[in-house]
Amino acid sequence: MNVRVVLFAKPRELVGRPNVDLALPAGATAADAWSQLSTRYDLGPLPRSFRCAVNSEYAGWDDPLKDGDELAVIPPVSGGAVGQRRGIVTLRDVPLDPIAIGEGIRSDADGALVVFQGIVRSHSRGKQVRALVYEAYGSMAVKQMEQLADEARRRWPILDLAIVHRTGTLQVGEVSVVIAVAASHRGEAFDACEWLIDELKHTVPIWKKEVYTEGEAWIDDRP
Repeated sequence: MNVRVVLFAKPRELVGRPNVDLALPAGATAADAWSQLSTRYDLGPLPRSFRCAVNSEYAGWDDPLKDGDELAVIPPVSGGAVGQRRGIVTLRDVPLDPIAIGEGIRSDADGALVVFQGIVRSHSRGKQVRALVYEAYGSMAVKQMEQLADEARRRWPILDLAIVHRTGTLQVGEVSVVIAVAASHRGEAFDACEWLIDELKHTVPIWKKEVYTEGEAWIDDRP
């Protein structure tokens, strides 16, 4: 059977291309696909922190694959192709305007509007940062962000929300992500906003590369 392996961040750089087509025996698993890929490109053992997705849904490395599947190798994510359900849930490759995003979900029925901005800072891990590069598995990232939005609505009496993340190269001082939550009271707005940014960094397939004055590195930035 034939399977397409989609690569991101450091694995993509090591392989030198964003996807690789593999011929696998019937019943092969995602782990078998990694083994063949690793043998071909000398990638080493499967890192324990890596996850995988099959056809844009998280899967297990021991899950069997089918002919025509798309297997995505998911390194640890850091933390929309425009997607929208209720509110604003999207990736953007242009500068973000937090005020406009907040105003886009606010109404006169709201008693509170909490807006979180992630900003590119000039230093990290003892090094001087020149820029950040964000890379996303677009269709899956938006789907995961929409699921987080739905879960936040189930947990708190939210009136509206926005989850907007940048992709591409960002300079120091630019906004990388905006989370905005409108609610009747400030407590649920603050709680939902904090939960959303924490979960986004933990689960959504978006990767961050820090570019320093000397060198660069892909970052596992999970809380």
